[in-house]
Amino acid sequence: MNHLPVPAADDGVAERIHALLGEHLLALGEHVGELTATVSRGAIDLVLRTLRDTPDLAYEQLMDIAGVDRPERPERFEVNYHLLSLRHNRRLRVKLTTYEVQPVPSAVPLWPVAGWYEREVWDMYGVLFEGNPDLRRILTDYGFEGHPFRKDFPLTGHVEMRYSEEQQRVVYEPVKLKQDFRNFDFLSPWEGDWPLPGDEKAETEGGGER
Repeated sequence: MNHLPVPAADDGVAERIHALLGEHLLALGEHVGELTATVSRGAIDLVLRTLRDTPDLAYEQLMDIAGVDRPERPERFEVNYHLLSLRHNRRLRVKLTTYEVQPVPSAVPLWPVAGWYEREVWDMYGVLFEGNPDLRRILTDYGFEGHPFRKDFPLTGHVEMRYSEEQQRVVYEPVKLKQDFRNFDFLSPWEGDWPLPGDEKAETEGGGER
């Protein structure tokens, strides 16, 4: 078993997690009363199953799976599993790291709802989940290019969508911003010399300062 510093906890949950996960546990920390366990990627199925099925832990609900992109790291992506124990009224975050071509074992066999969460992480970050039976886009369109939550994804995107009257269908074209949209003065409408909706009405009716 590895020897990691164990956060102080009144109910002994940290010590219990440390003892159960053993060498699969890479780090264990506590912040604002909630624990985060960083685990090895290949053991995520065993880790989640252990946390769910151990009666004195009973993290039986998977509340969410969230991605994080840290492109400066060799394994740039974090995958965070947010677990809840209704029986003991406790929460736990389980975290692992991966990179673009390295898949993460799917949690669908443990929680069918994980299929939706994994599709969202795949769509937004491009993290692969091995064993997910339906890994396809869920928030963006099927013709979307790239993964918009990556830090290196351009804010304008790569393509824009419009309806073509000639072709009678939706078409995708490379983004072409007019020069007007490339110059920003960072002024609010109240600071710049810009007419606001309703100004013309005040002028025609002779309105002025009250």
